[in-house]
Amino acid sequence: MNAPASASRRGFLRAVGAGALVIGMGPGGVLAAQTTGAANTATDFSPNVFIRIGRDGVVTLVSKQPEIGQGIKTSLPMVIAEELEIDWKDVRIVQGDLNPAYGSQGAGGSTSTPTNYNDFHRLGATARTILVQAASQAWNVPVSECRAAHGAVQHTPSGRKLGYGALVPAAAKLPLPEAAQVQLKDPATYSLLGTRIGGVDNAAIVSGKPLFGIDVQLPGMLYAVYAKCPVFGGKPLSANLDAIKAMPGVKDAFIVEGTANLNGLRPGVAIVATSTWAAFKARRALEVKWDEGEGAGHSWADFAAQARLAAGKPGTTVLRQDGDVRAALAGAAKTVEASYTYPFISHASMEPQNCTAWFKPADGTLELWAPTQNPGAGQALVSSTFGMPKEKILLHIIRSGGGFGRRLSSDFIVEAAAIAQKVGAPVKLTWTREDDLQHDHFRAGGFHHLRGGVDAQGKLVAWHNHFVTFANRVERDGKSILQPGSGGSLSGDEFPGRWLANCQLEQTALECRIPMGPWRAPGSNVFSWVFHSFIDELAHAGGRDPVEFRLELLGDKDIVPGTGERGQPYSVARMRNVLKEVAEKSGWGKKKFARGQGAGVAFHFSHRGYVAEVAEVTVSKTGELSVDRVVVVTDIGAQIVNLSGAENQVQGSVIDGLSTLLHPELNIEGGRVVQSNFHEYKLLRMPETPTRIDIHFLKTDYPVTGLGEPVLPPLAPAVCNAIFAATGKRVRELPLSKTDLSWS
Repeated sequence: MNAPASASRRGFLRAVGAGALVIGMGPGGVLAAQTTGAANTATDFSPNVFIRIGRDGVVTLVSKQPEIGQGIKTSLPMVIAEELEIDWKDVRIVQGDLNPAYGSQGAGGSTSTPTNYNDFHRLGATARTILVQAASQAWNVPVSECRAAHGAVQHTPSGRKLGYGALVPAAAKLPLPEAAQVQLKDPATYSLLGTRIGGVDNAAIVSGKPLFGIDVQLPGMLYAVYAKCPVFGGKPLSANLDAIKAMPGVKDAFIVEGTANLNGLRPGVAIVATSTWAAFKARRALEVKWDEGEGAGHSWADFAAQARLAAGKPGTTVLRQDGDVRAALAGAAKTVEASYTYPFISHASMEPQNCTAWFKPADGTLELWAPTQNPGAGQALVSSTFGMPKEKILLHIIRSGGGFGRRLSSDFIVEAAAIAQKVGAPVKLTWTREDDLQHDHFRAGGFHHLRGGVDAQGKLVAWHNHFVTFANRVERDGKSILQPGSGGSLSGDEFPGRWLANCQLEQTALECRIPMGPWRAPGSNVFSWVFHSFIDELAHAGGRDPVEFRLELLGDKDIVPGTGERGQPYSVARMRNVLKEVAEKSGWGKKKFARGQGAGVAFHFSHRGYVAEVAEVTVSKTGELSVDRVVVVTDIGAQIVNLSGAENQVQGSVIDGLSTLLHPELNIEGGRVVQSNFHEYKLLRMPETPTRIDIHFLKTDYPVTGLGEPVLPPLAPAVCNAIFAATGKRVRELPLSKTDLSWS
């Protein structure tokens, strides 16, 4: 990966802007277009900013969303290729840089597919329409007698055929067709969508080709590290800078004042050297006197004690108050009380945070190469931090070695920008693994104190959840407020809130200086575990089958009143369907399990996706867990774009969900993370993965949605409920390694 590769992409955009028919993505993803005249070159036809067709018939497509391993660099171009009627072997993909012509370019919340799916169909269909019109004019025949297929237009009555390459000169001169002239394909005729297509970068990945942000190389580049106070919110007072500057390979070392924004440019010490290893070696010799600030008093033990005290008091915020929960609990045939706890955890992406920056004082431009999930936010943070116009900040989107929400934050980008402005050369900032683990924007920990009751028939009649979460103090509109961390704020509409006549949801926020950010399926990843584990407790208290108990709880309405997750309505019918299907596919209730074996079920609505899962486990008498099978049924709409990628996402979500259930936790002592690297922060190993993962997609008449996040949340409760079925032991604290599963 080098400068010429980026230059070729910029050249493509300059060429398109020079005179072709340009179709781009307007505000909100709405298709916008303008006719700009003749083709830009004699050899290419660029009907829009996403498509270039050469005289050789090869189609180059721009992938505008960041690729973080979710497969979007392959699947979205597939949508264009389907409508364009081009064979996939004749398609080439390039990554688009940050560009307003592309519309939104973030990758988070499983939004890339639903945000772009319909517009990308129209982009491909519009280009196909122009090519068909060019062929009809060349033959002087009606458009209705022409059809496109396999990269060519055929005149049906005569059998004449012209390849797209031959149509390039004529097509480039045509105006944009009227909307009514552009007909989308009937989904029944799709030949590409729904098939298995390997990732466009797969060959480069398995052969070790440079693809990722950490691989970026520029002529004359220097290398940097950035040391921050180990205590959250601290800042440097002084450092042995002269000694560091005297070390071999070190070009400079200096203090960066930073800002008060925990998720922005935090104060620190930068070291710039002629190699990464020289910078790392100097970092180990760095001695800094820190002002640790208020965060030095933080500890997980103290937070847990505060949460226990909060459990006996009213919540700071009442999120939902329906009916009379106290009376319903008093009149219940059986009641259950339980507390569930989960820790702060890291994203632990395989590629540590990094960014390459090149500040050019002659014209005041800053060029960035960043493996980011949110390039627009990165540009905006750099702009606001340094008072630099956005148009002076050029950002190249580089493939990320994992994201999971971490690279929605832009702290590593603004750090590189700060260093670059003091260095007269391109500079690559690389975090150490310890930086990545201890200075993450963490998934917030939490505590849930629950009470529930069932009547004599085993029907759920009361639900009370007091959620104790974490929040940072921020300034907003001139006021100082507590802002819960991403995924650390419970919605009053969260299941099963709107389904019960007697429900009380309340929240208490513990103030902290710990930076928090979105972690895969924010909120849902822990709420699903808490709610469906406790629902399972109540089902067993009522002597009910867990599947039937959940179906009864869902009820028979199609849409539950109120607003669902992310502003989406909650379709009870869709959730009932996936729950019934997973019971059928798993053989729920039909198997005889020996002691130490069992099955558990859970479902969750997350990021527009409806997912139900059944886990089957074996627990040895000594407490060793084996996940034997996970059955997944998901409804993500009318079309699976790339079956190979979709299956990969489901398998990855199951494995990631199991890993997060079993091992990772971060302990906070003295305002700092205790764990430093993977020897202390365990993740799943191959022998621990499920023996079998069965995947079933329900195809429904609903808009197409994303798949990177919805499958993860139900995994943990399904496994924990299966553990109870196998051993009679409830898991109420994460990670699972803290619970003794042995039985006799």
